[in-house]
Amino acid sequence: METWYQFPQAEVPVRLIDILHVADVPSRSPKPASTTGLGKWFARSPTSWSGLVAIGLATVVGLLTAVLAGCSDSVDTSAISVTNSNTGEVSDELVPQANAYEVYAEHIRVLNDCNWVGLMAQYPDNAEIHLSGGTVVAGRQAIGDLFAGFVSSLEDGGLCGLNFVEESRLEVGGTENVQWVADADFLAEPYRGSDAYVSDGRYMVAMVTTFDGADLVMKP
Repeated sequence: METWYQFPQAEVPVRLIDILHVADVPSRSPKPASTTGLGKWFARSPTSWSGLVAIGLATVVGLLTAVLAGCSDSVDTSAISVTNSNTGEVSDELVPQANAYEVYAEHIRVLNDCNWVGLMAQYPDNAEIHLSGGTVVAGRQAIGDLFAGFVSSLEDGGLCGLNFVEESRLEVGGTENVQWVADADFLAEPYRGSDAYVSDGRYMVAMVTTFDGADLVMKP
């Protein structure tokens, strides 16, 4: 039995034996592709192993590159146009970052700058933010409305001026797990919390946060 892989950027299925040039591949049942985009199906067909020719190293590298590229292709990178109802600013495109850390770092930078357009340049259409208390904010429109309120001035009901500083961070795959402290001139004491910033290495696809504005201790 042979194992065939349909790579995202390949026109025809490729046998695992042709990539690794090994003598045998253990059998396993066909299954649908994972959401990482590594392939659509594992298919099997009986045939002879005779006449195999080893593929050169350059071909192997090319196939593996296609696999890695397919991983990022699994994330929806479309971006509907959204408008900040407070300022009239429009966001209609995404700006990719180089890796998971840069996605997180850019998020903190533009959040501290109260840069709504910069924030929305990170979130594709299918992104989600999971808030304290079990509330899920899903999609660019809802996320845009959330941040439009957050980056408004204190007088307008927002929290512009609140500055987040990392105190500890643990990277696991494409997720940056960060414990932070936030402070501002209008706070009576610093506020601490934690976030998990989930990315595909280019965009922010999800965030889980303990932040709760009701826990902020404001100056009189």
